[in-house]
Amino acid sequence: MNLNSMTHQNSPLNSLVLHWPPSITLKNDQFFDFCQVNKELRIELTAQGDCEIMAPTGGSTSWRNSRLITQLSVWADLEGSGVVFDSSGGFVLPNGAIRSPDVSWVKRTRLLTLTEIQKQRFLPLCPDFVIELRSPSDSMKNLQDKMQEYSENGASLGWLIDPEAQQVLVFQPKTAILRLDKPQFLLADNLLTGFSLDMQKLWDVGF
Repeated sequence: MNLNSMTHQNSPLNSLVLHWPPSITLKNDQFFDFCQVNKELRIELTAQGDCEIMAPTGGSTSWRNSRLITQLSVWADLEGSGVVFDSSGGFVLPNGAIRSPDVSWVKRTRLLTLTEIQKQRFLPLCPDFVIELRSPSDSMKNLQDKMQEYSENGASLGWLIDPEAQQVLVFQPKTAILRLDKPQFLLADNLLTGFSLDMQKLWDVGF
């Protein structure tokens, strides 16, 4: 099934939700194959079994996301205790949802338990650390709900970055959401010892 045929030429797929009838339940392998034949789209599966379909991001969001990946990857390569994944990587959460955070990090000790087949498909775990980067078309409420879902399913730390407002929301399990206004750096020493995210490299688009 090619989802391009579902797109109205004047309606971008920024928040399209595809509902399945009760008689159809996608298994994880089927959903993986479904995503492979629609690689031009970013598709997630909710805990209720609905597909959330997102179009590729704009230039500024893509540039910022590359900066996030670069900073975290440089630190992770030197520190060595975890692995960084980009937005194309899917994770099967304990509640059944399949999510693809903009940036994520997983401890190597958890990845060592996976089989080679599991590594080739959506990873059956929730990342230890996630970052979601808000694009101009994203609903803040939807992103906050997603961040809360990560926390409830095992993520130790999550950052929701809103470049337009120059604001960051910090999510941790059983902890009130912390709002940071125009931070210059973000630290996560309780989980990512020595990592510092330079926010000045994100606020202003460099092209």
